[in-house]
Amino acid sequence: MNRASKIYTALIMIFLFAPIAILLVFSFNQSKSLSVFSGFSLYWYRELFRDAETLKAVRNTLLLAVSASVIATLMGTAAAVGIHRLRSRVLRSAMDTVTNIPMINPDIITGISLMLMFVFVGRLFGAATSLNFGTMLIAHITFCLPYVILQVLPKLQQMDKSPPEAAMDLGCTPLRAFFKAELPEIMPGVVTGLIMAFTLSLDDFVISYFTSGNGFQTLPIRIYNMTKKTVTPKMYALATIIFFVILALLLISNLSDPEAAETTRKARKKRKAAKTKA
Repeated sequence: MNRASKIYTALIMIFLFAPIAILLVFSFNQSKSLSVFSGFSLYWYRELFRDAETLKAVRNTLLLAVSASVIATLMGTAAAVGIHRLRSRVLRSAMDTVTNIPMINPDIITGISLMLMFVFVGRLFGAATSLNFGTMLIAHITFCLPYVILQVLPKLQQMDKSPPEAAMDLGCTPLRAFFKAELPEIMPGVVTGLIMAFTLSLDDFVISYFTSGNGFQTLPIRIYNMTKKTVTPKMYALATIIFFVILALLLISNLSDPEAAETTRKARKKRKAAKTKA
Protein backbone atom coordinates (compact mmCIF):
# COMPACT_ATOMS: atom_id res chain seq x y z
CA MET A 1 0.00 0.00 0.00
CA ASN A 2 2.84 2.37 0.88
CA ARG A 3 4.60 1.60 -2.41
CA ALA A 4 1.39 2.19 -4.37
CA SER A 5 0.91 5.59 -2.70
CA LYS A 6 4.47 6.58 -3.59
CA ILE A 7 3.94 5.57 -7.23
CA TYR A 8 0.66 7.50 -7.31
CA THR A 9 2.33 10.59 -5.83
CA ALA A 10 5.18 10.35 -8.35
CA LEU A 11 2.72 10.12 -11.25
CA ILE A 12 0.86 13.17 -9.98
CA MET A 13 4.12 15.12 -9.69
CA ILE A 14 5.11 14.11 -13.22
CA PHE A 15 1.68 15.10 -14.54
CA LEU A 16 1.89 18.50 -12.85
CA PHE A 17 5.50 19.42 -13.58
CA ALA A 18 6.32 17.68 -16.88
CA PRO A 19 4.84 20.56 -18.96
CA ILE A 20 6.89 23.10 -16.98
CA ALA A 21 10.03 21.01 -17.42
CA ILE A 22 9.47 20.82 -21.19
CA LEU A 23 8.95 24.58 -21.29
CA LEU A 24 12.19 25.19 -19.39
CA VAL A 25 14.19 22.89 -21.68
CA PHE A 26 12.84 24.27 -24.96
CA SER A 27 13.42 27.87 -23.86
CA PHE A 28 17.12 27.06 -24.42
CA ASN A 29 16.55 25.38 -27.79
CA GLN A 30 18.85 26.50 -30.58
CA SER A 31 16.29 26.11 -33.36
CA LYS A 32 12.76 27.43 -33.79
CA SER A 33 11.27 23.95 -33.47
CA LEU A 34 8.79 23.49 -30.65
CA SER A 35 9.19 19.70 -30.64
CA VAL A 36 12.84 18.86 -31.46
CA PHE A 37 15.69 20.00 -29.20
CA SER A 38 18.64 20.72 -31.50
CA GLY A 39 21.11 22.25 -29.04
CA PHE A 40 21.61 24.59 -26.11
CA SER A 41 21.42 28.33 -26.86
CA LEU A 42 20.40 31.66 -25.28
CA TYR A 43 19.18 32.95 -28.64
CA TRP A 44 15.51 33.17 -27.65
CA TYR A 45 16.36 35.06 -24.49
CA ARG A 46 18.21 37.64 -26.60
CA GLU A 47 15.23 37.80 -28.98
CA LEU A 48 12.91 38.32 -26.03
CA PHE A 49 14.80 41.38 -24.84
CA ARG A 50 14.65 42.81 -28.38
CA ASP A 51 10.84 42.51 -28.57
CA ALA A 52 9.62 46.01 -27.69
CA GLU A 53 5.91 45.09 -27.59
CA THR A 54 6.44 42.18 -25.22
CA LEU A 55 8.71 44.22 -22.94
CA LYS A 56 6.07 46.96 -22.85
CA ALA A 57 3.47 44.36 -21.84
CA VAL A 58 5.83 43.11 -19.10
CA ARG A 59 6.27 46.68 -17.85
CA ASN A 60 2.49 47.21 -17.84
CA THR A 61 1.95 43.94 -15.98
CA LEU A 62 4.53 44.78 -13.31
CA LEU A 63 3.14 48.31 -12.90
CA LEU A 64 -0.37 46.92 -12.48
CA ALA A 65 0.70 44.11 -10.13
CA VAL A 66 2.79 46.37 -7.88
CA SER A 67 0.09 49.07 -7.71
CA ALA A 68 -2.74 46.60 -7.07
CA SER A 69 -0.82 44.59 -4.47
CA VAL A 70 0.31 47.64 -2.48
CA ILE A 71 -3.15 49.24 -2.44
CA ALA A 72 -4.86 45.89 -1.71
CA THR A 73 -2.43 45.26 1.15
CA LEU A 74 -3.11 48.65 2.74
CA MET A 75 -6.88 48.31 2.35
CA GLY A 76 -6.90 44.63 3.32
CA THR A 77 -4.88 45.22 6.48
CA ALA A 78 -7.24 48.03 7.51
CA ALA A 79 -10.26 45.85 6.72
CA ALA A 80 -8.84 42.93 8.73
CA VAL A 81 -8.27 45.20 11.74
CA GLY A 82 -11.85 46.49 11.43
CA ILE A 83 -13.33 42.98 11.18
CA HIS A 84 -11.24 41.82 14.13
CA ARG A 85 -12.52 44.63 16.32
CA LEU A 86 -16.20 44.00 15.56
CA ARG A 87 -17.95 42.96 18.75
CA SER A 88 -21.04 41.46 17.13
CA ARG A 89 -20.57 37.84 16.06
CA VAL A 90 -23.35 38.24 13.49
CA LEU A 91 -21.63 41.20 11.84
CA ARG A 92 -18.27 39.43 11.93
CA SER A 93 -19.78 36.31 10.32
CA ALA A 94 -21.45 38.46 7.67
CA MET A 95 -18.16 40.20 6.89
CA ASP A 96 -16.36 36.86 6.64
CA THR A 97 -18.98 35.66 4.15
CA VAL A 98 -18.72 38.83 2.07
CA THR A 99 -14.93 38.52 2.08
CA ASN A 100 -15.06 34.93 0.80
CA ILE A 101 -17.41 35.67 -2.11
CA PRO A 102 -14.76 37.11 -4.50
CA MET A 103 -12.50 34.10 -3.85
CA ILE A 104 -15.08 31.42 -4.66
CA ASN A 105 -16.76 33.41 -7.43
CA PRO A 106 -15.65 32.24 -10.92
CA ASP A 107 -13.28 34.72 -12.57
CA ILE A 108 -15.42 35.02 -15.68
CA ILE A 109 -18.42 36.18 -13.64
CA THR A 110 -16.28 38.67 -11.71
CA GLY A 111 -14.75 39.96 -14.95
CA ILE A 112 -18.08 40.39 -16.78
CA SER A 113 -19.80 42.03 -13.80
CA LEU A 114 -16.94 44.49 -13.31
CA MET A 115 -16.87 45.28 -17.03
CA LEU A 116 -20.62 46.02 -17.04
CA MET A 117 -20.26 48.24 -13.97
CA PHE A 118 -17.35 50.19 -15.49
CA VAL A 119 -19.20 50.68 -18.79
CA PHE A 120 -22.35 51.81 -16.96
CA VAL A 121 -20.47 54.31 -14.78
CA GLY A 122 -18.44 55.55 -17.75
CA ARG A 123 -21.54 56.25 -19.82
CA LEU A 124 -23.25 57.80 -16.81
CA PHE A 125 -20.47 60.39 -16.58
CA GLY A 126 -20.09 60.72 -20.35
CA ALA A 127 -16.54 59.31 -20.51
CA ALA A 128 -15.04 58.82 -23.98
CA THR A 129 -13.77 55.37 -23.02
CA SER A 130 -14.99 53.31 -20.08
CA LEU A 131 -12.13 50.81 -19.83
CA ASN A 132 -8.51 51.78 -19.17
CA PHE A 133 -5.67 51.27 -16.70
CA GLY A 134 -7.81 52.60 -13.86
CA THR A 135 -10.54 50.03 -14.39
CA MET A 136 -8.00 47.20 -14.48
CA LEU A 137 -6.40 48.49 -11.28
CA ILE A 138 -9.77 48.59 -9.48
CA ALA A 139 -10.58 45.09 -10.74
CA HIS A 140 -7.26 43.67 -9.55
CA ILE A 141 -7.59 45.34 -6.13
CA THR A 142 -11.09 43.82 -5.85
CA PHE A 143 -10.01 40.20 -6.27
CA CYS A 144 -6.73 40.62 -4.32
CA LEU A 145 -8.34 42.15 -1.21
CA PRO A 146 -9.84 38.92 0.23
CA TYR A 147 -6.48 37.15 0.09
CA VAL A 148 -4.80 39.94 2.06
CA ILE A 149 -7.57 39.89 4.66
CA LEU A 150 -7.27 36.11 4.87
CA GLN A 151 -3.55 36.43 5.68
CA VAL A 152 -3.77 39.29 8.19
CA LEU A 153 -6.91 38.31 10.15
CA PRO A 154 -5.49 35.07 11.65
CA LYS A 155 -2.43 37.00 12.84
CA LEU A 156 -4.67 39.49 14.63
CA GLN A 157 -6.61 36.65 16.25
CA GLN A 158 -3.39 34.96 17.44
CA MET A 159 -1.84 38.18 18.72
CA ASP A 160 -1.60 39.00 22.41
CA LYS A 161 -3.87 41.94 23.27
CA SER A 162 -1.64 43.17 26.10
CA PRO A 163 1.01 45.16 24.11
CA PRO A 164 -1.49 47.52 22.37
CA GLU A 165 -3.35 48.08 25.63
CA ALA A 166 -0.08 48.74 27.48
CA ALA A 167 0.98 51.20 24.76
CA MET A 168 -2.27 53.16 25.14
CA ASP A 169 -1.94 53.10 28.94
CA LEU A 170 1.49 54.71 28.48
CA GLY A 171 -0.01 57.56 26.46
CA CYS A 172 -0.07 56.33 22.85
CA THR A 173 -3.06 57.13 20.70
CA PRO A 174 -4.89 54.08 19.25
CA LEU A 175 -3.31 54.75 15.84
CA ARG A 176 0.19 55.05 17.25
CA ALA A 177 -0.35 51.96 19.42
CA PHE A 178 -1.31 50.05 16.28
CA PHE A 179 1.87 51.04 14.44
CA LYS A 180 4.13 50.53 17.46
CA ALA A 181 2.65 47.36 19.00
CA GLU A 182 0.24 45.60 16.63
CA LEU A 183 1.78 46.06 13.18
CA PRO A 184 5.14 44.39 14.04
CA GLU A 185 3.22 41.36 15.34
CA ILE A 186 1.08 40.93 12.21
CA MET A 187 3.82 41.91 9.74
CA PRO A 188 4.45 38.30 8.53
CA GLY A 189 0.78 38.08 7.51
CA VAL A 190 0.95 41.50 5.83
CA VAL A 191 4.06 40.49 3.84
CA THR A 192 2.49 37.18 2.83
CA GLY A 193 -0.69 38.98 1.76
CA LEU A 194 1.38 41.42 -0.30
CA ILE A 195 3.21 38.59 -2.06
CA MET A 196 -0.03 36.68 -2.69
CA ALA A 197 -1.71 39.78 -4.11
CA PHE A 198 1.28 40.43 -6.37
CA THR A 199 1.37 36.87 -7.74
CA LEU A 200 -2.40 36.76 -8.29
CA SER A 201 -2.37 40.08 -10.12
CA LEU A 202 0.64 39.04 -12.20
CA ASP A 203 -1.06 35.79 -13.15
CA ASP A 204 -4.57 37.04 -13.93
CA PHE A 205 -5.95 36.83 -17.46
CA VAL A 206 -9.74 36.47 -17.40
CA ILE A 207 -10.60 39.55 -15.31
CA SER A 208 -7.89 41.60 -17.06
CA TYR A 209 -9.28 40.61 -20.47
CA PHE A 210 -12.76 41.89 -19.64
CA THR A 211 -11.67 45.11 -17.91
CA SER A 212 -8.78 46.24 -20.13
CA GLY A 213 -8.94 49.08 -22.63
CA ASN A 214 -7.28 49.47 -26.03
CA GLY A 215 -4.32 51.45 -24.74
CA PHE A 216 -3.16 49.09 -21.99
CA GLN A 217 -2.12 45.48 -22.58
CA THR A 218 -0.83 43.10 -19.92
CA LEU A 219 1.47 40.16 -20.58
CA PRO A 220 -1.21 37.41 -20.35
CA ILE A 221 -3.32 39.31 -22.90
CA ARG A 222 -0.26 39.80 -25.11
CA ILE A 223 0.49 36.06 -25.04
CA TYR A 224 -3.16 35.24 -25.76
CA ASN A 225 -3.12 37.51 -28.80
CA MET A 226 0.09 35.85 -30.00
CA THR A 227 -1.48 32.38 -29.84
CA LYS A 228 -3.83 33.41 -32.64
CA LYS A 229 -0.78 33.54 -34.94
CA THR A 230 2.39 31.71 -33.86
CA VAL A 231 3.98 31.31 -30.44
CA THR A 232 7.77 31.49 -30.81
CA PRO A 233 10.22 29.98 -28.28
CA LYS A 234 10.91 33.46 -26.90
CA MET A 235 7.58 33.07 -25.07
CA TYR A 236 9.09 29.94 -23.51
CA ALA A 237 11.99 32.08 -22.36
CA LEU A 238 9.64 34.66 -20.88
CA ALA A 239 7.57 31.96 -19.15
CA THR A 240 10.77 30.49 -17.70
CA ILE A 241 11.78 33.85 -16.21
CA ILE A 242 8.29 34.39 -14.76
CA PHE A 243 8.26 30.85 -13.34
CA PHE A 244 11.46 31.40 -11.38
CA VAL A 245 10.32 34.84 -10.16
CA ILE A 246 7.03 33.39 -8.87
CA LEU A 247 8.85 30.41 -7.37
CA ALA A 248 11.17 32.76 -5.48
CA LEU A 249 8.22 34.79 -4.17
CA LEU A 250 6.38 31.68 -3.02
CA LEU A 251 9.49 30.38 -1.26
CA ILE A 252 9.86 33.71 0.53
CA SER A 253 6.18 33.60 1.48
CA ASN A 254 6.34 30.04 2.81
CA LEU A 255 9.57 30.62 4.74
CA SER A 256 8.39 33.89 6.28
CA ASP A 257 5.04 32.52 7.46
CA PRO A 258 4.29 28.77 7.11
CA GLU A 259 0.88 29.05 8.84
CA ALA A 260 -0.29 31.79 6.47
CA ALA A 261 0.92 29.76 3.51
CA GLU A 262 -1.20 26.82 4.65
CA THR A 263 -4.22 29.11 5.01
CA THR A 264 -3.64 30.38 1.47
CA ARG A 265 -3.42 26.86 0.07
CA LYS A 266 -6.76 25.98 1.68
CA ALA A 267 -8.36 29.14 0.28
CA ARG A 268 -7.09 28.41 -3.23
CA LYS A 269 -8.39 24.83 -2.99
CA LYS A 270 -11.78 26.18 -1.94
CA ARG A 271 -11.77 28.61 -4.85
CA LYS A 272 -10.85 25.88 -7.37
CA ALA A 273 -13.56 23.59 -5.99
CA ALA A 274 -16.14 26.36 -6.32
CA LYS A 275 -15.07 27.08 -9.91
CA THR A 276 -15.31 23.37 -10.77
CA LYS A 277 -18.86 23.20 -9.47
CA ALA A 278 -19.74 26.40 -11.39
